[in-house]
Amino acid sequence: MRIAIGCDHRGLNLKKTIIKLITQAGHSYKDFGAFSTEPVDYPDIARAISEAVTRGEFDRGILICGTGIGMCITANKVKGIRAALCYSTLSASWARQHNDANVLCLSAEETPKDLPEIIDAFLSSDFEGGRHQRRVDKIKDME
Repeated sequence: MRIAIGCDHRGLNLKKTIIKLITQAGHSYKDFGAFSTEPVDYPDIARAISEAVTRGEFDRGILICGTGIGMCITANKVKGIRAALCYSTLSASWARQHNDANVLCLSAEETPKDLPEIIDAFLSSDFEGGRHQRRVDKIKDME
């Protein structure tokens, strides 16, 4: 799987940890920044990753900022993106299974203890379709 990953200056350390997890799982990635702790504007990174995912260059995206909220709000402004701020294995797997989420947003300040399981759940879970497809279609109609 091809993963686009990016963070603001607050998410740099968590991004490095996640890159190790996704490469250990055999996935490829492209790092969209930030590359230092110098302040950056998270909307720039969220937009770049979201647009790359919607163009089909990547299968999924991962965004990290202080709370994950700003990245999630920004990513969801891009047509075709269904970003989910996940905080547990359940939220990550259901984001994929029920909402066909294509971007995972995480908090650098409140990193969950089960981070490896959250990453795995988001990357390995498939969209279930069925009754969920009708709901995802309604979301798409709003774009």
